[in-house]
Amino acid sequence: MRVAHLSLGDYRNYRTAELELRPGPNLLLGRNGQGKTNLVEAIAYFSSLRSHRVTGDAALVRAGAESAIARMRVVAEAREVLLELQINRDRANRAQVNRNTVRPREVTRWFSAVAFVPEDLSIVRGEPSIRRRFLDDALVARHPVAAGALSDYERVVRQRTALLKSQRGRGEALGATLEVWDDQLVEYGSQIMLARRELIRDLTIPLKRSYHALVEQDHGPSLSLSESVGEALHGVSRETHPDGELAEVSRETLAAEIRAGLEVVRAREVERGVTLIGPHRDDLVLSLNDLPVKGYASHGESWSFALSLKLALASLLRDESPAGDPVIILDDVFAELDARRRGRLMDAVRDFEQVIVTAAVEGDVPDELSWHRVRIEAGQILEDLS
Repeated sequence: MRVAHLSLGDYRNYRTAELELRPGPNLLLGRNGQGKTNLVEAIAYFSSLRSHRVTGDAALVRAGAESAIARMRVVAEAREVLLELQINRDRANRAQVNRNTVRPREVTRWFSAVAFVPEDLSIVRGEPSIRRRFLDDALVARHPVAAGALSDYERVVRQRTALLKSQRGRGEALGATLEVWDDQLVEYGSQIMLARRELIRDLTIPLKRSYHALVEQDHGPSLSLSESVGEALHGVSRETHPDGELAEVSRETLAAEIRAGLEVVRAREVERGVTLIGPHRDDLVLSLNDLPVKGYASHGESWSFALSLKLALASLLRDESPAGDPVIILDDVFAELDARRRGRLMDAVRDFEQVIVTAAVEGDVPDELSWHRVRIEAGQILEDLS
């Protein structure tokens, strides 16, 4: 899979932009603040329908405009597909595939990308919400249909929590209404928890390989899940390891556990007006040599783990996708790495069908490849330097 052409209108700092890309390595060069990241952000948006830089879409629309337009021509196994998104400031977004109107989330079925960005360090060092976001973006990349379950689950948690808040401290007033939301939370929550367990199970071997490729040392990288349902049922934080029995339970068993957990926390939920258990309260646990990466790993080890996690995801998507490789995006990542890690990261991704790299300093980028070079300045794509 690769991007052949990107067109933007009123997106970020671009009134208009036309970017041609080629198979293999593509290099977008320009000083900081010129618009390089905006281009790759727009490309990555087609794979997840959200930006890695902001939580909402309004910031993607150029100042003074009501909406932004992004069109992308994608080539997968010699077939071309035209994807179009209208990103609106104050109303629902719109989408088309080959000029046919579709729901925006349908676009993710046609395009897959894995972006490596400076913010990836927060997956290791940041709050649980950032790791949940990584998990959920990975689920959508792996199974686009997961976007529906995630959206439905978020809606259920929102409305269930609103009900709890409105009747805070009045448990007798909740009655059958809360049971309706419980049923939906169990349905969508069990889908998401099972898919997350399968994901970390299947990422384990690629993660070990990717970490070793970057650092040439065996630090025993591993993944597990800290699940709020297990904590509610057992009184302590309980981790689900990808190679353990908990990762292999049926969806029916998991649904029964969620329902039992809801019964355990019912009184506390009513008292506090909060939905206390479910995928929205879980965390991804990252470890090196059986110690948490957060708080124990050095800066270099933390970066290597974050990069290895993205490499593992890219490898998994490549193995499973009938449409070919995901597009690899490296946005100002080389500036964060020493020369040794730069070379090893490039070695790990160079044989993907398309790699798109942004850099402020050309010397930061490994020079042994035949790059298709494009210069970006003040929101203008000036020239093809190749």
